[in-house]
Amino acid sequence: MEQRKGSGGLPANAYKVLQPGEQYVPYVPAGTIIPEITVRSVAMGLLMAFIFTAAAAYLGLKIGQVFEAAIPIAILAVGLGGLFKRRSTILENVIIQSIGSTSGAVVAGMIFTLPAIIILGLDLKFYQTFISALLGGFLGILFLVPLRRYFVKEQHGHLPFPEGTAINEVLVTGEKGGDQAKVLIVAALIGGLYDFCIATFGFWSEVISTRLLPPLAAVADKAKLVVKVNAGAAVMGLGYIIGMKYSTIITCGSLLSWIVFIPAVWLLAPHLGSFLGSAAGPVSQMSPEEIFVNYVRHIGIGGIAVAGIIGVIKSSKIIVSSFSVGIREMFAGKGAGAAKTERTDTDLNMSIVIGALIITLLVVLLFFGFAVVDSWGIAVIALIVVSVISFLFTTVAARAIAIVGMNPVSGMTLMTLILSSLILVKAGLSGPAGMVSALIIGGVVCTALSTAGSFITDLKVGYWLGSSPYKQEGYKFLGIIVAAASVTGVIMLLDRVYGFTGNTPMAAPQANAMAAVIQTLMSDTQTPWGLYITGGVIAVILELLKISPLSFALGMYLPIQLVTPLFIGGLVAHFVGRSSKKEEVASKRKDRGTLIASGFIAGGALMGVVSALVAFFGWNEFLHTGFGETSMGGLLSVILFTGLCLYMYFDSKRGAAE
Repeated sequence: MEQRKGSGGLPANAYKVLQPGEQYVPYVPAGTIIPEITVRSVAMGLLMAFIFTAAAAYLGLKIGQVFEAAIPIAILAVGLGGLFKRRSTILENVIIQSIGSTSGAVVAGMIFTLPAIIILGLDLKFYQTFISALLGGFLGILFLVPLRRYFVKEQHGHLPFPEGTAINEVLVTGEKGGDQAKVLIVAALIGGLYDFCIATFGFWSEVISTRLLPPLAAVADKAKLVVKVNAGAAVMGLGYIIGMKYSTIITCGSLLSWIVFIPAVWLLAPHLGSFLGSAAGPVSQMSPEEIFVNYVRHIGIGGIAVAGIIGVIKSSKIIVSSFSVGIREMFAGKGAGAAKTERTDTDLNMSIVIGALIITLLVVLLFFGFAVVDSWGIAVIALIVVSVISFLFTTVAARAIAIVGMNPVSGMTLMTLILSSLILVKAGLSGPAGMVSALIIGGVVCTALSTAGSFITDLKVGYWLGSSPYKQEGYKFLGIIVAAASVTGVIMLLDRVYGFTGNTPMAAPQANAMAAVIQTLMSDTQTPWGLYITGGVIAVILELLKISPLSFALGMYLPIQLVTPLFIGGLVAHFVGRSSKKEEVASKRKDRGTLIASGFIAGGALMGVVSALVAFFGWNEFLHTGFGETSMGGLLSVILFTGLCLYMYFDSKRGAAE
């Protein structure tokens, strides 16, 4: 039976849970063959990977902001595709976006960790950085491939994939044009200019805080109770796509951290020390934000770790089944059912995946044995740590991106550094050699998780649009190679020209933080296991209550100002969905709202890159007005953000009349 078309020509069930017996037919059906892997798509994808890796690495090391390149690359793919004599097909654009998006993933994995070795005054070689990025990226792909069918097909409609939805809408709208393109472009202009005015000119406050009102400011200072809202269009758009269910769970986790745990830590201050050596002073003198960073955030990290283990256990049958098929294929050749698999549901042959995984892990062992440590025993330990943590946290990264569009890679990397440091110290490796080993382990794992989180979005977009998964998976490796070489060159060049310590334009804030953490971990400072265990217990209780523990833990981990706008966006989506008693009318309105939200995200992402470039060149020093930091700037932010929400609601209702 032919599916009804929804927004922009997508099937009506593109974003909905499938009923028993119902199937999703992608935008380009499995039986339709159009250009996908071409010289154009691969070359443009690799060029995007190179350009955006260099740009993201420069900006990330200078201002600590790693922008997500996937949406800008999708926009560029659509725009540049029209310059050729034959317009690029939508599946070629999927490949361009998929290869190019390796840039942000590899950069996030590398600049969080590896520059810390230089900051500590230790020796970091070109090949160490390149191989770390390469191995981490390869592991992220290989560990994710067996999970693709589960996340993108079996969980269809259950997981919102907010960033993937925005990319999907950009690509489809660029293909179809017409009224849908106008809606997306107008929303992108509004959202992009709105966010640009905040970030670059500071015309109004980016974050609305309860401190705006004097009585509540006193409560924040004396009782450590504060609530914040990021007034950006892009984050609110993410909330609309996430929907009411997940945004509510995430917000409840955040409120538990900020309304309960932060005041509780402050009250218990006389009995607490400072964890990880990052506290600037005693708890009694800390602001709510400092208490969150030094104490409460670790509860969220513990929750994320345990939620990830729960996820692995729940999906263990799928994982075992996938690898079992691969093992059978290795000994029996092509499986009997392989020929019947549709093009749009065919992964890389599992025997290739397993073989590549074994080779990659062997290279990890050789890399640590020959290039990092001087003991094969320590090299084996490093291999075990990298493989186990990467495997366990891959599901966390993929599910986090699928739910909220944000990868808690910094928290998982911190957990990796803690575990690897403790293990290495117990094995007799400490001091400079221990620091280098732990940070390189962290770099490999961080890149693996960042890649996995990014790639699951690409695969979901491919599922919606009808791409061939095995082609996305195979050519993703090329993107990793280019991105690994690019980020390594940028790190080495900036270290030689500027350095990452002292009075330098390259502040490398994440790497400096990791350097401080690793110095503490290699000493006798206490690790906050009590907080991690608390988060883990909360995750187990939530699982027993059948509430998503990862969503809740993400709320506990993320700053509250990034969580509350998700709830507001989800609330707008709820009211749009309830704006008519007629299901078809409400559905069309919700689809138009999804297009508007995607425009907000796309515009915000694109202008975020521009704002970062402005900051990189130092132009923000004279462009930024500072008005947003005043009380009037905060009040204006409340008014404009409210207007933005009302615009989304009322314009969404134009999707269909009663």
